[in-house]
Amino acid sequence: MISALRGTVLHRGINRLVVDVQGVGYDVAVTLSTLESLPQNGEIFLHVHTAFRENSLELFGFLDRDEKALFELLLTVTGIGPRTALTILSGISPTGFHQAILENNLPKLTTIPGIGKKSAERMVLELRDRVQKMGLLAVAAQPKGSMAVLQDDLVSSLVNLGYKERTAVEAAKRILKSAEPEVTLAQAVRRALKELIK
Repeated sequence: MISALRGTVLHRGINRLVVDVQGVGYDVAVTLSTLESLPQNGEIFLHVHTAFRENSLELFGFLDRDEKALFELLLTVTGIGPRTALTILSGISPTGFHQAILENNLPKLTTIPGIGKKSAERMVLELRDRVQKMGLLAVAAQPKGSMAVLQDDLVSSLVNLGYKERTAVEAAKRILKSAEPEVTLAQAVRRALKELIK
């Protein structure tokens, strides 16, 4: 089973990457946030979920460990497969999803493409206790747009991309100090990478 990949990007598509790892090209499905956060050049690192089907093997990649954990949690919900889970994560952040589950916020969940009221109700019913048990409550309870949460996520993303933690922390502080309150993680990662590559 493949659980991680480190290599360079040969090709970018819509929600897909081909990652060259020592001469072998791996086709990896990714979320929009992962795709947007990847550097344009250089080495990348992805946390990977391997999905086995009758006649195929599919790889799903994530920059963030929490996003992979949420993806695998979604796969335990009745009727949700890897493709749907990827769509959900492309439509909402992990923190936003945790909040919606814990607050029974069906309107927020149904704004995700392909998720209707019944699917949203099923997710809340099947995941609420598990989200709490996994220790995600503290993350979900943070105020929306909390800079503290965003800084932690930004540091984690930069470390996953190969930067030392001290460098990542310093870059995250500089970027978020001048960022607008509604800045997203993907935007913050892009800004940090531009600064670090200079």
